[in-house]
Amino acid sequence: MSNASTQQIAVIGAGLMGAGIAQVSAQAGHPVVLRDVTDAALQRGLDGIRASYDKFVAKGRMTAEEAEAALGRITTTTDLGAVTEADIVIEAVFEQLEVKEGVFRELDKLAKDGAVLASNTSAIPITRIAAATSRPESVVGVHFFSPVPLMKLVELVRGYKTSDQTLATARAYAEGVGKEVVVVNRDVAGFVTTRLITALVVEAAKLYESGVATAEDIDTACRLGFGHPMGPLQTADLTGVDILLHAAQNIYAETKDEKFAAPEVMARMVTAGDLGRKSGRGFYGYEK
Repeated sequence: MSNASTQQIAVIGAGLMGAGIAQVSAQAGHPVVLRDVTDAALQRGLDGIRASYDKFVAKGRMTAEEAEAALGRITTTTDLGAVTEADIVIEAVFEQLEVKEGVFRELDKLAKDGAVLASNTSAIPITRIAAATSRPESVVGVHFFSPVPLMKLVELVRGYKTSDQTLATARAYAEGVGKEVVVVNRDVAGFVTTRLITALVVEAAKLYESGVATAEDIDTACRLGFGHPMGPLQTADLTGVDILLHAAQNIYAETKDEKFAAPEVMARMVTAGDLGRKSGRGFYGYEK
């Protein structure tokens, strides 16, 4: 395998997460191929990366020359075949098992021998994704947090058959792009972080739905009582009520644990389009 700092990285999906992963990889010196299904999606991703680099330059966190050099290390494509040279392929597509299985079946055919095949999933068991390939030992969870350039944490998830070598390569890559790593040794639905925040959001939403307290007071209680920088309902609005509902449903389907049974209010909000900050309204209202 090539030198860790010059490993070729392929990122599948140019949305908020995929673009962020491409951004930190290029900033750390990796050549990156960013792939999505449309040129428009790729352009949005690149525009976001450029805007983020511009902010870093304005704040003195990198020079204009470093930003240009990093941008120069990113190539975009709609061709999944571009993954053939990648040492590490990171999937960051829609959080649905069937979609991810389709991507991994293709990656299995296209990626070179010895490539690490990583998923940025936040809740789907890695073992289930790996089962779509003929090389489950090469599949690992590399769960970044949003916004990727600012959040320090990466959750590495070992699937049932993930090899020590695959985990070590993923760890070296994540630490090399400036992240701190926690390792999830048992591949449970939701891993560590998504299980914790989902359980908290679900309980907070139940308290809100039953009129025990207002959204503001529930969030204030968590901020001031537990030292959380943001309350659970504010977190739901920031992440997306739809995304947290989906995570809760995934974990509940896997575990049948009642604490992950999302209250009706979350489903009603999603149906009505109240998804949080991105839609202008969630548990709180936002200026569009």
